[in-house]
Amino acid sequence: MNYTELKANVNDICEQTFTDDQLAMFTKQAEQKIYTTVSLPALRKNQTGSLTSGNKYLTMPSGFLYAYSLAIIDNSGEYTYLLDKDVNFIREAYPNPAAGGPTVGTPIYYAIFDETSFIVGPTPNTDFDAEIHFAYYPESIVTAGTSWLGTEFDSALLNGTLVEAIRFQKGEPDMVALYDNMYAQSLALLKNLGDGKLREDTYRGGQVKVETA
Repeated sequence: MNYTELKANVNDICEQTFTDDQLAMFTKQAEQKIYTTVSLPALRKNQTGSLTSGNKYLTMPSGFLYAYSLAIIDNSGEYTYLLDKDVNFIREAYPNPAAGGPTVGTPIYYAIFDETSFIVGPTPNTDFDAEIHFAYYPESIVTAGTSWLGTEFDSALLNGTLVEAIRFQKGEPDMVALYDNMYAQSLALLKNLGDGKLREDTYRGGQVKVETA
């Protein structure tokens, strides 16, 4: 389902012609909820970066949602996977890299510091390559016209967008409950896909994988 088809379906089911701005708002709200609720293998990336000596901050990749892992790589190519910690723990445990001592060394921990960077601790005492495996927020179907979600699992996107539209309409409680339930079912099937529990060739139809002896 592309964005033109999505808009037509929402207008038809809701029996109302929404404005383009309203349809874009409903769709982006649905996408945001879906992408932050379900972990999807198709929306994972690996990206490399650099940690420099004396600098405890690492730039966050574009479109970052959340991390699966963050590793540093030494000159011999050996990977060391960092432990995810609260940002305040790292700031308190390794407060002043200029002072030397245990506040500097090979990083052990990382945390999200702000919207654009991670913080590591201890502060690196040499340069390291870094590799992050993360979930990313793809371009919205509103601007791209098509998306992985619209192509591969359109029921979740459609039902999620309908929930937003019907709530905007202040629809009848039974209608809101109906589409809430349909959306929840779609989301559960999508989660099964993310967990590897659906057959690759049938997940669009919602057929759950059956274990055989």
